[in-house]
Amino acid sequence: MEGKREIIFDRLVYSCAFEKHRGYEEFIPEHFLGFQLSGETHAFHADGNTVIPESTVVLVRKNQLIRTVKYPSKSGKYQFLSITLDKETLQQYAIENKIVIENHYKGKQKLFFEPDDFLQNYFISLSPYVNKKKEATPRLADLKIREAIELLLQSNPDFKQILFDFSEPYKMDLEEFMNQNYMFNVSVESFASLTGRSLSGFKRDFTKIFGSTPKQWLREKRLDEAYYLIKYKQQKAADFYLDLGFENLSHFYFSFKQKFGLTTSEI
Repeated sequence: MEGKREIIFDRLVYSCAFEKHRGYEEFIPEHFLGFQLSGETHAFHADGNTVIPESTVVLVRKNQLIRTVKYPSKSGKYQFLSITLDKETLQQYAIENKIVIENHYKGKQKLFFEPDDFLQNYFISLSPYVNKKKEATPRLADLKIREAIELLLQSNPDFKQILFDFSEPYKMDLEEFMNQNYMFNVSVESFASLTGRSLSGFKRDFTKIFGSTPKQWLREKRLDEAYYLIKYKQQKAADFYLDLGFENLSHFYFSFKQKFGLTTSEI
């Protein structure tokens, strides 16, 4: 059974699954606050892997790539609730409360923590909307997002350096970024945005650094990693082809034979 993802109101999303479900790569354009109601989420990102256990709150920062695997609890159900802390609401909140930040957040990229009573009760207060016992008006939805902001700042005032940093993504080290994120199956346009470049600027810088187009380099990089996993780690292609950004197994086998002149079983 495929996982269900339902938008309760425009910025509140409820995810549910009854068996292990591998999600697709996602570009996270806005900060969001999430709560693992049941089961656990395994999140793969540029800095490694993060396991979000049951009854844990997670604050996920914007402008990054994440791939998830959802695992139901022993009772057989996976549930995750997330609320987007959109830029417009955060900017309005900052103006009203005269919040100005001078330094960027220096802590870990991924933030997850045991919820205090306030955050726990906050997510419980959202359950009537998930169960469709109550319908949220736009005004009420806005108030719930503001409440989430208040509770986050109450739990850790340093979070203001994350939430109210409205600077545009700066030009990242392209070589380092691509070597950390090549396995994500997203568009070249997304890679350009994440590195703080226009599409044309990204392609120009990419060719200067790698001597190849993005699509050609991604294909070669993924196939080289596949060769390493098969030959030296004794792994089967069926177990990792999705994790390396290939969309289907037959295409992977074709590309592999085309590059190395051998099938995976001949390696």
